[in-house]
Amino acid sequence: MNVAFTFKNFDPSEHLKEYANTRFSKLEKFVTNPDNTELQVNLSVDRFRHISEVVLYSDNIHISAFEESEDMYSTIDMVLDKLEAQLRRMREKMRSYRRSEVTSARMDVISFDLEDKEHRPPRIVESDQFEPKPMTVEEAALQLDSLDYDFLVFRNADSEGINVIYRRDNGDFGLIDPGY
Repeated sequence: MNVAFTFKNFDPSEHLKEYANTRFSKLEKFVTNPDNTELQVNLSVDRFRHISEVVLYSDNIHISAFEESEDMYSTIDMVLDKLEAQLRRMREKMRSYRRSEVTSARMDVISFDLEDKEHRPPRIVESDQFEPKPMTVEEAALQLDSLDYDFLVFRNADSEGINVIYRRDNGDFGLIDPGY
């Protein structure tokens, strides 16, 4: 993330720049491409008011925050809190948009006769449609353990992706996470 500072009505200090850089580096977890992210930090002093205005530009993000107090360090912390709140809201809005976009999953069972498999291709004998419920991997493991199923398809609450947890021959569980 590229951070540019502008100081007005006071001398820039390296300690303040370093403090702001370390604090604003927390924002990298919210953006998809930190190398293509610009952060413009405008710091000024007007008598006893310490003012901080920050503008964040990224691929599809353009947000800004403004804060003032009697201490520049606390002003930086408060403006960081505002930016984090805006980015969290934006990320949650995108997640809920993606979640509403997803339709129900379709599960097909393919069956074939072992003795006659050279002559006949597998055919679909059962089809089912359902909407996977969002849950953590631990919750899915507990649910699969309580049910008498071989596998469970669910929406991972952490990654928002469709995952499959299955029962292995030795009694443990396996997880299939496509990662997209």
